[in-house]
Amino acid sequence: MNKKLILALRELGKEKGIKMETIIDALKSALSSAYKKNYEANYENRIDIDANTGEIKVYKVLEDNDGSIESVNEVEVTPDNFGRIAAQTAKQVIRQRIKEAEREVMYEEFKDRVGDMVTGIIQQNDARYTLVDLGMVEALLPRHEQVVGESYKHGERIKCYISDIRKTTKGPQVIVSRAHTGLIRRLFELEVPEIFEGIVEIKNIAREAGYRTKIAVSSNDKNVDPVGACVGQKGSRVRMIVDELEGEKIDIVEYKDDAVEFIKNSLNPAKVIKVLTDEKEKFALVVVSNNQLSLAIGKEGQNARLAAKLTGWKIDIKSEEQYEEELNEMRVERQKRKEKDEKTADPKEVE
Repeated sequence: MNKKLILALRELGKEKGIKMETIIDALKSALSSAYKKNYEANYENRIDIDANTGEIKVYKVLEDNDGSIESVNEVEVTPDNFGRIAAQTAKQVIRQRIKEAEREVMYEEFKDRVGDMVTGIIQQNDARYTLVDLGMVEALLPRHEQVVGESYKHGERIKCYISDIRKTTKGPQVIVSRAHTGLIRRLFELEVPEIFEGIVEIKNIAREAGYRTKIAVSSNDKNVDPVGACVGQKGSRVRMIVDELEGEKIDIVEYKDDAVEFIKNSLNPAKVIKVLTDEKEKFALVVVSNNQLSLAIGKEGQNARLAAKLTGWKIDIKSEEQYEEELNEMRVERQKRKEKDEKTADPKEVE
């Protein structure tokens, strides 16, 4: 060890973003093990490294008669050729410790990035997952975080949502998603300045990835139309997001504090005639015109299902004709019960 090596370690620390103290501590630990191994020393030792000159000294830690170690009671036992052995032994161990420190630095950098949107380059794609190169680290895009119908081709750039960061022995494992509703939120923040600035607020998102998304927005400025801001001039803003999502349909609706109005908006593009609500059960009966029923329900019930997710209400949709039929049945049933009750209450016998 010498001053040149110390300078080299300092430069390496700066380059890798590792504190010099971390490198020195790793080196001390490695040299302690190397000393015991090479000199068959079965006693405790302490390694001292001068961080300025690179000089190394080995101390034998003496024990009291009762076997307890007194760290203040030491004797120097540095071998004459220890510098050469130290340099040879420490090289591999230090490389490993530096890798560990790099992984820790990388984990610290990424651990607070859950919820961020990142752009990466697709590296590998198989039946289990897709690898996405984010620069400093490769992220995993698992099958369950992928979107049905999307293809991930090697070398293509892709935007993803960081859904999880896991600490592993090989460094941070970054899990990204294309199916998470958070990706929708980040894309709108990117494309709509009013959202990024807090003028327009995203209240809720309901998504069936690859098919359709409903997003409820409100405005904190009475002069700003939240839906118009998100759609953009001639649909330019929302079109950018739809293109990024490879054609996924997006319904942008205005959020309302009034449940009836919000439920009506959530079923867009269908036009709603009437909404009857049960606040206690959070249940809503929605009535639409006969020709709007299939539109309100959507293909395989998707529009109604997303509206329920968006509003948090259980929603049942009826056409006007169905609603009137059920009302008539209820009226007839009520009349029958009334007549029965009157007959039961009459004390005269019918001959």
